[in-house]
Amino acid sequence: MKYISNYIITLVMLTALSLKAQERPFTALDSVYLTDSRLKEFSTGRNLTVLSDTILRKNRPLLTNTLNFNTPIYFKENGLGMVSSPSFRGTTASQTAVLWNGININSQLNGQLDFNTINAGAYSEIAVRGGGGSVVYGTGAIGGSVHLNTRLTYEDQQTHNLFLQYGSYNTQDARYNLNLGTKKWSLNLALTHNSSDNDYELPNGRNNLNGDFENTALNVGLGFKINSKNSIRIFSELFDGERHFAITRASETKTKYQDLNSKNLLEWEHSFGSFKGIARVAYLEEFYKYFANIDSEVYSFGKAKTFINKYDLSYKISDRLQLNSVLTNTTTSGFGSSFGDNDRNIFAAALLLKHQLGNDFNYELGIRKEQTENYDSPFLFSLGATKALNDSFSLNLNVSRNFRIPTYNDLYWETGGNLDLLPEKSLQGQLGAVFNFNSIQLNLTGYYNSITDMIRWLPGAGGVWSPSNVDEVEIYGIESALSWSKNFNKEHRISFNSTYAYTVSENKQTGNQLIYVPFHKATASFDYTYKKINAALQYLYVGEVFTRSDNNSRYNLDAYNVGNFSLGYSFGKEKNYELGARVNNFLNTEYQSVESRWMPGRNFNIYLNLKL
Repeated sequence: MKYISNYIITLVMLTALSLKAQERPFTALDSVYLTDSRLKEFSTGRNLTVLSDTILRKNRPLLTNTLNFNTPIYFKENGLGMVSSPSFRGTTASQTAVLWNGININSQLNGQLDFNTINAGAYSEIAVRGGGGSVVYGTGAIGGSVHLNTRLTYEDQQTHNLFLQYGSYNTQDARYNLNLGTKKWSLNLALTHNSSDNDYELPNGRNNLNGDFENTALNVGLGFKINSKNSIRIFSELFDGERHFAITRASETKTKYQDLNSKNLLEWEHSFGSFKGIARVAYLEEFYKYFANIDSEVYSFGKAKTFINKYDLSYKISDRLQLNSVLTNTTTSGFGSSFGDNDRNIFAAALLLKHQLGNDFNYELGIRKEQTENYDSPFLFSLGATKALNDSFSLNLNVSRNFRIPTYNDLYWETGGNLDLLPEKSLQGQLGAVFNFNSIQLNLTGYYNSITDMIRWLPGAGGVWSPSNVDEVEIYGIESALSWSKNFNKEHRISFNSTYAYTVSENKQTGNQLIYVPFHKATASFDYTYKKINAALQYLYVGEVFTRSDNNSRYNLDAYNVGNFSLGYSFGKEKNYELGARVNNFLNTEYQSVESRWMPGRNFNIYLNLKL
C-alpha cells in the first residue's frame, strides 16, 4: 500500500498545478476526449462493442467477469479471482491484445494479460473489437483486442460516484470515481479495492483452499488545453495485487503471487493547418514475485521496464479523405530469475488512409512494418469497408494480416529459450451484416483466420522443454449480437442484449479442435426499470470443451448455464442513491472452465451506489 500512498501524493501535486493553470483564458474545443481515438476512426468493417458504466457496475469488479457475461470471449479461469486467460475467436491467450488508452499492455514476459489482474471499475469505458488489429495496435491483436480507456470531459463539472458492495466469502468491493473540470481542463480519477476470503464450498464438500486475494488500483487522467491548437494530457495507473493460488488437495504446498504494475503516458496534441500531431511518451513497468511456499521468504521474480515513444501525424486532405502516419519506438529491459538480463529495441512505421465515397460507402487501408534485431517481422496490411444499402441494412468487410512477436520467455528462458523464433502470422477476413429496425439491432459476422508459425513449447532431447514454430491453425465461425430497448408510458423501460458465438479452431495437422475452445457460447441480459425500481437478469451458456489435444471426450468439461439476478431501489429527487442486492449463480450450477478448478455456487451481494 505504500506504493499507492506515494502515488496519490504525486497525483495530488499534479492536480494542484492543473487547478492553478485553469486561470488562463477559456478556449473552446471538443467537450469529450478519448485518448484511443484510433479505436473509432480506424475500425471500419470490424465489430466494436462498448460496455457502458451501468454494465460495469452490474458485474463483479474483475475484468474476466465483466467480459464473460457480455461478450463472446471465452475465459479459462483457475477458480474465482485466480489466473484467467481469454480465448477470443478460437485463438490463444497471447493472441488477444489489451490496450490501455491506446498503449499495448500485454506482458513483455509471457505475451498475455491475466484478466483477473484488471479491475474494471478503474476505467470509464471498456471496448471490445473482434478480429485482427496489428496494423494499428501491433503484436498480439490476432483474435481481437480489449480497450481500457479513460474519458476526459471538458465541461464545468464536479461529480463523485461511490460504489460499495459486500457479499459471500467476505468479498469486499469499493469503487470511487471523481470527475472535475471546466472547458479548459479535466480530471478523471478512479480508486478501486477488491478483496475476498474466497473460501466457497466445492462440489466435493470441502471449501476452496488458499484462494484468498486482494487488489487495489488507482487510475488518473488529467487534461489541459493550452490554447486552441495545443493540449496536453497525462494518464497514470498503479495496480497492486496479491493472490494465494487455490490448491486442489489439502496436502499441496500453499503458494502466493504478488504483482505490482504501473503505467504512465504523457501526450501532447497540436495542430497546424490541415495537420494534427500527437506525440506520446509512455513508461510501463511490470513486476511479479512468486512464492512456491507461502511460509518461506524465498521467491522467483520477473521485471520488465518498457519505454514507448510514438508520433501520430494525420493530414486532412478533404472533409472525406484522411491520411495518417504512426511512428513508434519501443525499448524493453527485462530481467528475472528465469531469463537473465536482456534488452530489445523495436521500431515500427504504419500508414493509414480513410476515405468516404458518397454518403453510404467508406473504406480504410493500412500497412505496417517493424524492425528489430531479435527476430524478422512480417509486412502487415489491412483493408476495411462499410456499405449502407438502405436506412436499416449495411454490410461490413475486413481483411488483414496480423502477427504476434516471441516473448521474453520464448526467447530467453534459461533452459530452453529459442533466439531463432519467428513471429506468429495470421491471415484473416470477415464479412458482417447489420440490421436496424425500430429499436432492434442485429449484428451477424462470419470470419476465417489462418495462423502459421504458431509458437509451441515441446519437450526435446533430455526432456528439456523449448519453443519452436510448429503449429498451423485454421479458425472459422460466426458471431451474433442482438439488442433491443423500449420505453412504455414514460415509467417503464425494458432492454435486452444477447451474444452468440460458434467457433471452430482446428490444428491443421491433426484436424482436432484446440483445447479450451468451446464450439458454442451465448450470453443474454434483461433489464427492467419501473420508477425507482430496477431489476436485471444475466445469463451465460458455455458448451463443452476439450481438455486433451487428441480430443478424447472422456476428459471433456461439461457444458454449463449460469445466471445472476439483481434488484435495486433508487432514492433522492435525482435518483442518485441506490440500494440493491444480487444473487450470483442463482441456479447453483456446479461448473468449471479449467479442469479441477471449480467456480462458486449460489452466493449473494448487497450494494450501495452514491452519486453526488
